[in-house]
Amino acid sequence: MTTRAAATDQFVTLNGLRFHYRDWPSARPGARDLVLLHGFTGHAHSWDSFAAALSAEYRVLALDQRGHGETEWAKPHEYGVDHMVSDVEAFVAELRLSGFALLGLSMGGRNAIHYAGRRPDALERLVIVDIGPEVAAEGSARIQAGVQANDVFASLDEAIDQARRSNPNADPVEQRHRVAHNLMPAPGGKWTYRYDRALRDPNNPRPRPAPELGWTLLASIDVPTLLVRGEVSDVLPRAMAERMAKTIPDCRLVEVAGSGHSIPLERPRGFLEAVRTFL
Repeated sequence: MTTRAAATDQFVTLNGLRFHYRDWPSARPGARDLVLLHGFTGHAHSWDSFAAALSAEYRVLALDQRGHGETEWAKPHEYGVDHMVSDVEAFVAELRLSGFALLGLSMGGRNAIHYAGRRPDALERLVIVDIGPEVAAEGSARIQAGVQANDVFASLDEAIDQARRSNPNADPVEQRHRVAHNLMPAPGGKWTYRYDRALRDPNNPRPRPAPELGWTLLASIDVPTLLVRGEVSDVLPRAMAERMAKTIPDCRLVEVAGSGHSIPLERPRGFLEAVRTFL
């Protein structure tokens, strides 16, 4: 029986900010690297079970993107795609990654598209999870309502109860783990979300790239790509996913049954099966 090494928490300075990432070393000699980018309001720990399952085959690196998790907060106007893609480029250079696979969910998926569309030599494979150059209005409204909801809690259980009401389709174990690692102490013995409050401020909207640029970048991706869509996603319509699969030169589209937008959270087994098969 192979013993898997436990993940370690590492810190590195990129573009003037202190970044946190989780590192799962692989027991397989010469294993390639897999970099994971979480979604908006997410964090590196949200990948824990998925990364542990793949660590027998890959060295897995889960990055807390700027303003999220244990990574330092940026200036309020520095949360656009260009800043985040620059962070990925700096991370790849700092760790001297080569021939690696990149997987991004939602916001992380958009960052992955913009990174891959520049045709970096170090990239070997790409997985885009439930995001496209455009976001369906229904999904966008739901996400914005979620980040502007109550963000101060008397206990972990109160925060989990709110998360369950927000997404009753989530796997209970994954949901509890995600929420527990997304809280930090607040005044008065309470708890609040760990990600930057500027990202929850409706008066500080994050700039979104023009859809036309996204479609152009998709056509420029030159590595084998997997597009994973949740069957009942309100963010990536089926028609848009099919168009993406035709636009990317070498792309396979897979739908995960019963899942909405947050596929690793809602259907972790189906998500793992889809990605492992591709990788």
